[in-house]
Amino acid sequence: MNWRIVVIPITLIPILFIALQFDIKIEDVFAIGIFPFVMAVIAMMIKLGLQGIKFAYITQQYLGKFDSFWKLTGVRVGSEFIKFTTPMFVGAEFIVIYYLHKKGVSPSKSTWIAIMDIVTEVFAAGLLSIMAGILALMHGAYVVGVIILGTSIFVTTLWMALFFLSSKRIFQLPRVISILVEKFGKEKGKNLVSKTNSWMEEVCVMSKKNLRTNESKKIFTITFFISLVSWSFYGISFMIIAFGTGYVIGIFDSIMAVMGANAIGNLPITVGGSGLAEFGIVAYLNNQNPFDLQILEGNAIWNTVIGWRIATYYIPIAVTWILLVKLALSRYRNSDST
Repeated sequence: MNWRIVVIPITLIPILFIALQFDIKIEDVFAIGIFPFVMAVIAMMIKLGLQGIKFAYITQQYLGKFDSFWKLTGVRVGSEFIKFTTPMFVGAEFIVIYYLHKKGVSPSKSTWIAIMDIVTEVFAAGLLSIMAGILALMHGAYVVGVIILGTSIFVTTLWMALFFLSSKRIFQLPRVISILVEKFGKEKGKNLVSKTNSWMEEVCVMSKKNLRTNESKKIFTITFFISLVSWSFYGISFMIIAFGTGYVIGIFDSIMAVMGANAIGNLPITVGGSGLAEFGIVAYLNNQNPFDLQILEGNAIWNTVIGWRIATYYIPIAVTWILLVKLALSRYRNSDST
């Protein structure tokens, strides 16, 4: 896990590039003011907190009160460190699966809970990002709109399709992958393929058992709306920062801009979307091409974007790392299987 700390300085490279390219000075960022900055951090913490509460709710609905609600919340918030430090849309689910399994929950149940959590998160983010992409196209930001829609539709469709199809069929490793693993891994490879296919079958059986029940439909609906509220706070954080620099933007526009930038930042190119999110939000707000530096020159919004990124990315990295180490990765005596 220590290698993830090493990659954090790498995420500063795009910030430094932006500062040098567009002549952003440290006093420009400080001009935001302490109050808007702190309020933006609080908005981001609420966003993460709601994610944690949602996970704790899902877990206790399926497993009962086998663990502290607030500890489960903290574990889920801490797991976001993985997403912050990898070039992927997902990653946090591996930590919660590990934690639940460490507490004695079977791998299939742990995976099902993690899937329910991530699917509602992806679905809510996907719908908001698709709205942002459509609005971008309507306002003439064709490059930005196409990137947002392409990323959002692909990720959302993939997760939702796998989620609902898992209740109708048994997924197994693709034959080509199985052959390669068995060929290069020999006996260990065969065991790995067998265990993986068995695990996937158990998850699909659990999906078939639970997905169509009224209880699961209720859980899905409630957690989906929690996710919408959670992502909304993420969008509001930019409006708060913008207020400190005199840049006026409404709540809806702020949410759309941030969710559009979030979709661009989810492209698996940079760690934590660093650089992509910054260019994406400026391009979205100005109906421009995020890859054309000339038309972005001299844009006064850059100090707002940098301040927002610090409040919603770098500070949460520190918070989630502490929770990850103290809660999710701490030693625990194995309890009875759940």
